[in-house]
Amino acid sequence: MSSSLDSEGDEGEEELRDGGVPFFVNRGGLPVDEETWERMWRHVARIHPNGEALAKEIRGATDLPKIPVPSVPTYQPTTTIPQRLEAIQKYIRELQYNHTGTQFFEIKKSRPLTALMDIAKEMTREALPIKCLEAVILAIYLTNNMAGVERFPLSFKSHFSGNHFYHIVLGVHSGGRFGALGMSRREDLMFKPLEFRTLLDLVQEFEGAYRGYWHTLRKIKIGQYVSHDPHSVEQIEWKHSILDVDKMSKEELRKELERHTRDMRLKIGKPAPPSPVRDRKNSMGSPHKGPNSPIRRISRAERRYD
Repeated sequence: MSSSLDSEGDEGEEELRDGGVPFFVNRGGLPVDEETWERMWRHVARIHPNGEALAKEIRGATDLPKIPVPSVPTYQPTTTIPQRLEAIQKYIRELQYNHTGTQFFEIKKSRPLTALMDIAKEMTREALPIKCLEAVILAIYLTNNMAGVERFPLSFKSHFSGNHFYHIVLGVHSGGRFGALGMSRREDLMFKPLEFRTLLDLVQEFEGAYRGYWHTLRKIKIGQYVSHDPHSVEQIEWKHSILDVDKMSKEELRKELERHTRDMRLKIGKPAPPSPVRDRKNSMGSPHKGPNSPIRRISRAERRYD
């Protein structure tokens, strides 16, 4: 059971694990260069129960079925917010969870929102399987034009059998109710419909899911509301509040989550910093990298999710 939950990295405590196994990040952009491609298959051969036989079978096949490309959701004017969120989650599911051990899109959390949105557009074009941090970026992109829907990162650190596991979803708030969008191997650790009255209710829903897998929830990190401006040069605030939930009483947790909810409301309406006039792609860096970019394993100093 310990090898089946999503793992994430964070500064100073990164496990560099995808379900208990070290994983790689594709840093060379798309299409995947030969070195990254071959490394991915070697990794698959190591981590899969059937090892090299499976890799050879797939790579040698000439009649593999064509994989359908999911369509980005579109809506009628009468489509409600809950229905739109469900359609977005359905699209994220259709991309499927990435079990290869190589994350296809490099997500640097310190990049400005506009650069992360460029990567989200690339996800919709390539339609490749994704992990939980990629799903959060994609969900932000797909909800940018939904007025009245506020979005915030919500990450979890859990403990099971001597190991720590990490996961992240995108919290959503609209019409006085909370919910979540995301990607996970576990059905109850991603989408939550827009029906939770308070942030505490939403957090406790996830906590109950973790208990179902015999995981103890140790820590949650909650960010601020994310700008709806896809050209914003703001950075996402990933951890406005860091709560050691295993050391807090329910009342203490309730008060802290109420405080965080007030803090998020205060951000609404604050003007964002102006976008620079110069070419953003040159100044911020493109998500695409040259074929000679170095490929390396994740260092403990970097933050990686899933």
